[in-house]
Amino acid sequence: MQIPPAAPNALFSDAFLVEVAWEVCNQVGGIYTVIRSKVPATVPEWGDRYCLLGPYFANQAQGEFESMEELELHTASDPFAAAVRTMRAAGYDVCYGTWLVTGSPRVVLINPFQAYDQLGELKSNLWQRHGIPAPNTDDLLHQVIAFGHLSTIFFQHLAAQMPPTKRLVGHFHEWMTGVTIPELRRLQVPVHLLFTTHATLLGRYLAMNDPNFYDHLMWVNWESEAKKFNIEPAVRMERAAAHGSHVFTTVSELTVRECIYLLDRIPDAVLPNGLNIERFVALHEFQNLHQQYKAQIHEFVMAHFFQSYSFDLDKTLYLFTSGRYEYHNKGFDLTLEALARLNHRLQKSGLEGNVVMFFITKRPFTSINPQVLERRAMLDEVQETCRAIEQQVGERLFYAAAASQDHKLPELGAMVDDYWKLRYRRTLQSWKTNALPPVITHNLVNDQDDDILDFMRRANLLNHQHDRVKMVYHPDFVSPSSPLLGMEYGQFVRGCHMGVFPSYYEPWGYTPLECVARGVPAITSDLSGFGDYVLQTIPDPESKGIFVVHRQEKSFDESAEELTNMLWDFVQLNRRERIMQRNAVESSAELFDWKNLRVHYDRAYALALERQ
Repeated sequence: MQIPPAAPNALFSDAFLVEVAWEVCNQVGGIYTVIRSKVPATVPEWGDRYCLLGPYFANQAQGEFESMEELELHTASDPFAAAVRTMRAAGYDVCYGTWLVTGSPRVVLINPFQAYDQLGELKSNLWQRHGIPAPNTDDLLHQVIAFGHLSTIFFQHLAAQMPPTKRLVGHFHEWMTGVTIPELRRLQVPVHLLFTTHATLLGRYLAMNDPNFYDHLMWVNWESEAKKFNIEPAVRMERAAAHGSHVFTTVSELTVRECIYLLDRIPDAVLPNGLNIERFVALHEFQNLHQQYKAQIHEFVMAHFFQSYSFDLDKTLYLFTSGRYEYHNKGFDLTLEALARLNHRLQKSGLEGNVVMFFITKRPFTSINPQVLERRAMLDEVQETCRAIEQQVGERLFYAAAASQDHKLPELGAMVDDYWKLRYRRTLQSWKTNALPPVITHNLVNDQDDDILDFMRRANLLNHQHDRVKMVYHPDFVSPSSPLLGMEYGQFVRGCHMGVFPSYYEPWGYTPLECVARGVPAITSDLSGFGDYVLQTIPDPESKGIFVVHRQEKSFDESAEELTNMLWDFVQLNRRERIMQRNAVESSAELFDWKNLRVHYDRAYALALERQ
């Protein structure tokens, strides 16, 4: 794929850029990954003419933000520092410093709560000037309104500090920051304004509640639907930002349609998301890392399943899906249907091997299932007993080898004390059970209303010994502190064989891209921004280990059958073929590096600078 050359530095040499996002130094969702990963490619282009702006939340900023010393702030000559100084002189609580990420960009953080005493007046002004209502019961809206007011003030101070020959660009991400845009236009502050919606707010709600969302999109009455879902204020903020910006952008061709029908403006540009691939690069080590982390997953699988029955781990494939718990939007429903069909095919085929499928998401739970914890603890005791026997046999075997004139291997069982023989036997007797391995690792607050569990029960995917597809539903994010998997999410991904993400609604979709960056084959869909981008830009993506399920204009059954066929083909690969596929995946990751994809942002900034 040919990547167009990046815009030359001279194009922006007279411009300063402020990128505004709710997720600056504040990890909330996917936008955090977009902003953070893009920084290393943005800073070399813009240098000290680039700054990020976000809300200050002490708990989040503590580990992400380093404030500039007072003396350094007072001597700094850049206009961002000058604007912070004048705001502080006017009594505002504003922080200036560095985001502790690769690239170390300059950051301005503003405490939204300092404007809470003005909320009544601010909400009244929003309604009178821009027709945006604001109830008294939504604290996130209060934070957004307060931050929007303070951001407007910052841009006023910054514009006043700009040298006469310099221009100012403001790039706002998502509706939480967009409320600033109509005010800046009303006040005629000299800023070239861009607004990016990563997913229309109303579109996300509609897709979750309408299985034929894309077919009905052109007939949606945005106003009545926004009121129905009780999100009218946020939707009106989003629309005001879209219409008030000089340049309006979104992240994929799929969301262009949403913007046209739900926001009534055609986007000026599409800005596909990338990653800082250098963070994931392991060179020749990525195959070794797969083996290392797969061994850790082996331990969990042994603890979870082997108490009931065993199977050959060398002939077992680990598949996973992850993301927010949006059963339909994230394609969990399609994945489960395909797994049920795959299970039936494998049972009928006579092929060797098993599949263990992990569902990693976040659900309200009361505790880890005590049965799952007990299985893990008992396996640890089995392992401890085996290590003690191993040490005892090793010492005695070494002595016997040194002392013996006989070259035959002695009877190893005779080298184990009766105590350890008895403990070994009793440990295994107390561990083994006829109960089925649990399909879920935690006790949900309300498991009777959980769609994933409901499907497993209806499809009888309950981890019977004859099931060739085993299920592990882990309703909490993977972390090293977990007593079950005990590893970071990225390590878990590297240990798996494939990620499965056939989303129905996914404006971009970082999960399959993160798999690719780690050399793990991934399945996406043509209704995700990432999958659509792959189909448009990469010839024969399957040869690079990226598989795209077709869901546009396809029935659920047709898509489920296509996904089943993809999984069926994958499980039939031998070890050598899987290694070759991981090599192909890892080598394609560079295509999605921000160094290549930042060109789309450059074009959008150039367009904004042309418009007044």
